[in-house]
Amino acid sequence: MSKIAIVTDSNSGITQSQAKEMGLHVLPMPFMIDGETFYEEITLSQEAFYQKLAQNADIATSQPSPESIMQLWDELLKEHDEIVHIPMSSGLSGSCQTAVMLAQDYDGKVHVVNNQRISVTQKRAAIDALELVKEGKSGSEIKEILEADKLNSSIYIMIDTLYYLKKGGRITPAAAALGTLLRLKPVLQIQGDKLDAFAKARTVNQAKSIMINAIKSDIEKRFGGLSPDNQMYLAIAHTQNEEAANVFKQEVQAQFPDYPVYTVDPLSLSVSCHIGPGSLAVTCCKKLR
Repeated sequence: MSKIAIVTDSNSGITQSQAKEMGLHVLPMPFMIDGETFYEEITLSQEAFYQKLAQNADIATSQPSPESIMQLWDELLKEHDEIVHIPMSSGLSGSCQTAVMLAQDYDGKVHVVNNQRISVTQKRAAIDALELVKEGKSGSEIKEILEADKLNSSIYIMIDTLYYLKKGGRITPAAAALGTLLRLKPVLQIQGDKLDAFAKARTVNQAKSIMINAIKSDIEKRFGGLSPDNQMYLAIAHTQNEEAANVFKQEVQAQFPDYPVYTVDPLSLSVSCHIGPGSLAVTCCKKLR
């Protein structure tokens, strides 16, 4: 049986210490902050990131350098026969394309999965990959299974402030001013490879209901309906908003008694820099097979 290494990036929200425990490898995402390069969780903690965000620092996300990716792969191939590499969604960053190009020089030993996941759903894909390795699947089979499953997940995010969407040019200053005036709490959706506007709420409670109903609708219409044999993974995520996220977890759990809400995680910093602190998110992934 071939020995397979699983690689993902820090957009998955998997920390370096969790990666060691889980038996996988996480590439830290680079950030340019006021012209200096930091690496998520290596030289840039969640706390430091939000501090810099609050100080209005100039923050841009970057992708791991080709050197850092190949260095990790070369190291892993000394001990493993194959690598399954799960980068963040190709629609949200170029890092997937870069990995696909680099893998061409590895004689079919590196399988880059383009399954359009990010944050909590990307973490789920990495856990699924580990389980498939245990089942004895080959690298190419794991890639195929994960890519076939790519649309079986959804993320809904309530944004607390429109400031960062405006700053990043994702909404116009006029729309931001009007939204701020009306105290809107927009709900965004990550479905497949895009971050899109989904709905506008006036209050946090209204936003929460919108997100819970959206997940219910996805389970009914897209994921095969609520039933004991149709397993779903639900999770909560947030940006610097843990207390509210724990409350939201209880509320979501009450709506889905059959499905355990399995984690409350911080959203990865590459998402946070576009939406700022104070957000709440709920995600749903259909269990493989």
